[in-house]
Amino acid sequence: MKNQYTRGVTAVLLSAALATTLSGCMGAASKSAEIEAQESESIPLSIEVTEASETTEVAQASETTAENVVVSEAKLSTTGVIDTTDLFTERDLTQTADLSDATRLTLTSGEDVSITSEGVYVLSGEASDVTVTVDADSTEKVQIVLDGVSITNADAPVIYVVSADKVFVTTTEGSSNTLSVTGTFVADGDTNTDAVIFSKDDLVLNGLGALAISSTDNGISCKDDLKVTGGTYTISSTGDALEANDSISISDGSFAISSQADALHAENDEDDTVGSVYICGGSFDIDAASDGIRATTYLQVDGGSFDITAGEALESTYVQVNGGEIQIAASDDGINATTKSSSIGTPAVEVTGGTISITMGSGDTDAIDSNGNLYISGGTVDINAQFAFDFDGAGELTGGTVTVNGEQVSSLANSMMGGGMGMRGDKAMGGAPEGEMSGQMGGGPRG
Repeated sequence: MKNQYTRGVTAVLLSAALATTLSGCMGAASKSAEIEAQESESIPLSIEVTEASETTEVAQASETTAENVVVSEAKLSTTGVIDTTDLFTERDLTQTADLSDATRLTLTSGEDVSITSEGVYVLSGEASDVTVTVDADSTEKVQIVLDGVSITNADAPVIYVVSADKVFVTTTEGSSNTLSVTGTFVADGDTNTDAVIFSKDDLVLNGLGALAISSTDNGISCKDDLKVTGGTYTISSTGDALEANDSISISDGSFAISSQADALHAENDEDDTVGSVYICGGSFDIDAASDGIRATTYLQVDGGSFDITAGEALESTYVQVNGGEIQIAASDDGINATTKSSSIGTPAVEVTGGTISITMGSGDTDAIDSNGNLYISGGTVDINAQFAFDFDGAGELTGGTVTVNGEQVSSLANSMMGGGMGMRGDKAMGGAPEGEMSGQMGGGPRG
């Protein structure tokens, strides 16, 4: 999916306001309560912003200096399980930095960079053993602009956010940037700094350039909220590629991810009421040994294109797909809802729109597995698998088109019930042909 941008062509004064146009995108009614609204943020310096309404935010380009400003779209559903009100601020969506008062730094090997105050910092050059540390006041925003940067470290993050209100990492248009850690990470006191970009506070990735990350552990870790609104990312990691404690929210961007753990992972070990993933745009080419996208509370997809090869492609307590094009090849479960959060009731998989294609490996695998309820009310679901559906609660097909192994079905039924026959003559079950044993005799559905 290509990024959609709008360019400004005329200069205006720094005091001019950035205009915000609102437009909606289709969303479906949820069967679960929404999570708490996230706070909106104002933009510092001289940029004014118009607050988003409850429906959706589509930011349009304007000018803050004589240079062009590029602001991307964010089409947000307002009726899903995640409250998207004010999810992305105007500055989050602005893909170009205001460089009028920027500090420019050329990197030198072995010389760390310390940023202690709010501002825009442009980095360039090739170096090794350099850590850019942000340790600013908790009310200040810092923007790090990557303009043709190549940094290789042995045992420490390349960008380390100790303190700030929010940090932006922005790639300049047409630039290629590479950040790598090649050895074993060394902790910073009690902090296990285990990622190439490691942030204790809110982190936003955006821009018009490319960023390649290679890591012997996690690629990007954020101990707060992580957002991506633009840019091209190639991430190779032995740990999670993108990891956040509280939430991951993506409106746009291009991602090529190879992970020996999870590609996207949202989880707080100390608080299971947070840890959500929201995606409404972007393109994702994911090859993950474990999960493609994993959230603790809610995983909501409103848009984007996905090609996911993983053990489990989508996993959360509540998985909701309202849009997008999702292609899944999985060796365990294609989509899985299981209790990961005590704050949510019954786990569920809900499909209201989009196009989902699931191809499962052989063995004890399920295309859609819910340790609770399964609802399909819209969209297109195409399954190629020995076992299509496994749910412990309700299974409702009220709309959309569902095809199992080439044949459209009109109801949902567990693939493995009672006597263990894959279909027991009912094609809607999506299991093995009639007469073939499912591999599980007696009992109820698998857990």
